Amino acid sequence: MQGLGARRWWALGAVNLSVLAVSLDGTVLSVAQPTLSTALDASQSDLVWFSAGYLLVLAAAVLPVGLVGDRFGRRAVLLASLALFGLGSVLCAYAGSIAVFLTGRLLQGLAGAGITVMALSALVVLFDEHERPRAVAIYQAAAFLALPLGPILGGWMLSQFWWGWVFLLNVPVVVLAAVIGFVLIPESRSAERPGLDPVGTAASAAGLALVIYGLVRAGEHGWGSLDAVLPIAAGAAMVAGFVWWEHRLGRMPAGRPLVDPRLLQPGPFLWGSALAAVAGLAMIGVLFTIPQYFQGVQGTDTLGSGLRLLPLIAGMVVGAGLSGRLLPAITARLTIALGFVLLAGGLAIAVTTTPTSDTAFTAGWTALVGAGTGLALSAATAAALAGLSAERSGTESAIVQAFNKTSGPLGTAITGSILVAVYHTRLDSAELPATVAESARRSLYDGTIAAHAAGAPGLEQAIRSAFVDGMSVAFLASAAIALLGAVMALVLLPRGQSRGTEAGQPTEEGTVDAVAH
Repeated sequence: MQGLGARRWWALGAVNLSVLAVSLDGTVLSVAQPTLSTALDASQSDLVWFSAGYLLVLAAAVLPVGLVGDRFGRRAVLLASLALFGLGSVLCAYAGSIAVFLTGRLLQGLAGAGITVMALSALVVLFDEHERPRAVAIYQAAAFLALPLGPILGGWMLSQFWWGWVFLLNVPVVVLAAVIGFVLIPESRSAERPGLDPVGTAASAAGLALVIYGLVRAGEHGWGSLDAVLPIAAGAAMVAGFVWWEHRLGRMPAGRPLVDPRLLQPGPFLWGSALAAVAGLAMIGVLFTIPQYFQGVQGTDTLGSGLRLLPLIAGMVVGAGLSGRLLPAITARLTIALGFVLLAGGLAIAVTTTPTSDTAFTAGWTALVGAGTGLALSAATAAALAGLSAERSGTESAIVQAFNKTSGPLGTAITGSILVAVYHTRLDSAELPATVAESARRSLYDGTIAAHAAGAPGLEQAIRSAFVDGMSVAFLASAAIALLGAVMALVLLPRGQSRGTEAGQPTEEGTVDAVAH
């Protein structure tokens, strides 16, 4: 791939466009939910499954789609996934029923697995170990940009046009990404066609899907509900069984495991993947709660909430850019730890947020949180990808994405359960009228509407203060997770630069350069 020269960096643009389409869709959906509730007569449960169904299919498909890319061609899988994502977007836009819309979302989930896995795989194929940190930083920065663009574009379009346009917005993006990708991204596949490993493929898909399902249920009903605990336990057992099977198959003379068993042993790849997930786990609480704070507590609209996320995203982009410079200078271990410390510091300041905090204050701490997240997440991802060969980059990238896709629902479930528990406790102590208290327990928005209808501003303030108290405790828990991430980075990662020959990474022995043409 080195013969491609500057073309590799233009190809990275196609990769970034592909990921941008997937990221935009997720943020736009959150903005469009109230509109979808009316247009499709969707219940709250339906709205939950519009997101949960997407996540379940994506989680189940990441490892199988990585294998397909390694066997049949990674660019082909990326282009097919972009086409499928566009089709799913069209189905969502013109859906006249809940069933059709959900079908579109499931297609998008399958396509999203192919896009995200093949995009990360392209970084391994296109860039060598020395250029990869910079490429990862650019890749992450592009993905971060979707976080404010979705609410800003979606909120504006929903206020001006037919709601279907927010999903059709994906179509020109995926078409452009497909055209540029076809022209600039070279086709690549494993030189030695990998085995199918049906047992490992089925175990990984079912295990990840069950874990995600349980985490979604935990976010809805709490950690004590059996429909959350049982799927999580069963999924975790299946994932453990998958790891055992891959090691067993790897020891067989003719065994062809789905994943190189050495990658599942403690080492830079495994720890880098886990630390990237911890970074997402720590900051997801901000993405989950801060839009509710802006809209439900401070009274901004969707567009205003999106604009107030810009400091967070700016910090993420800056942090991602810094990771490419710091990694070769101070090692992955210290770069990731520094990112987690910045993230924890920003979250510690966030704990002091009040219902009347001004915009400059929230902009300051969200920018710090963003910088820490961008630095830790990009550096951890680069550490995981360092030393990997292009030979099995599809399945190897799928493991990184499996960690990543699990951290979001887990972080949301943890943050949501803490926030709701404290929020309900504060509501109980506020001695609200029964009708107002019932509405407030359903949601912050229902509570403030009921309090306003009762003509009691003091009740509205009590409800908002209860939410902010819950948010502060959730931020405190996120700060503790970030500090744990810093300790993990310092303890688990090697003191020198992470190389492919470190423990837990595949070596050059036994690998063959990927076929590329």
